[in-house]
Amino acid sequence: MTEYDHVVVDRSDGVGRVTLDRGESYNSLDAATARDLRAAVTGLAEDDDVRCIQLAANGPAFCTGADLSTYEGDETDAKRLDAVATPLHRAVETLASAPKPTVAAVDGVAAGGGLGLALASDVVVAHEDARFEFTYPRIGLSGDGGSTWFLPRLLGYRRARELALLDEPIPADEADEIGLVTETVGADDFDERVEEVTDDLAHGPTKAYSNIKRLLARSHERSLSAQLSAEKDTIARLAGTDDYEAGYAAFFGDEDPEFVGR
Repeated sequence: MTEYDHVVVDRSDGVGRVTLDRGESYNSLDAATARDLRAAVTGLAEDDDVRCIQLAANGPAFCTGADLSTYEGDETDAKRLDAVATPLHRAVETLASAPKPTVAAVDGVAAGGGLGLALASDVVVAHEDARFEFTYPRIGLSGDGGSTWFLPRLLGYRRARELALLDEPIPADEADEIGLVTETVGADDFDERVEEVTDDLAHGPTKAYSNIKRLLARSHERSLSAQLSAEKDTIARLAGTDDYEAGYAAFFGDEDPEFVGR
């Protein structure tokens, strides 16, 4: 198993867990951490034995974006920003498009690039004390990590502009209310709920999940007619999977289906 300096990776029972491990720096991203994150997420996405990816963090924050303590505050930072954004964006794209569900467990602040990592995940379970922040205007920057792509799709154009331009912190309960996260969970139940959601997805029909994600992702670029055609082709193809056979048998039986992910 590959070991990384700034993230911890664990594989067990169909779940691949990536945990940011720079708690002393609020899991901010320097170039090395962003590269570790990219490699870890990509490796899990390509591992057929992993049927769900969970992204979490050690320490008091989920991720606060770029580690500005390593920057100079002038034009020379363009290269530093690029060195972080390039691997970060690969990780974001992989979380969003991986052929398996992805779950973000957000405990603490998710800001800047950390916000993008959360939004890219299929399911976001937020701790009741979590906080979501765009942050970029505070330092005269515009946004990265996919946040300007995900926000209008999740919230609508008007609300996305409000969140980004006014740049006010969004507490977990409000993030839940407006659809920024999937659910908010109290402190006593947070860890258990994250594992419950992750385990359920890891033992679900992985091929179906993959195709559902693909259909949803491409729906914005297709006409209704084209989307209907894609749905027809996809559902017919999935009829040839072991998971469909198991699901069909369970539908007429007394036990839950045992999906194997193929």
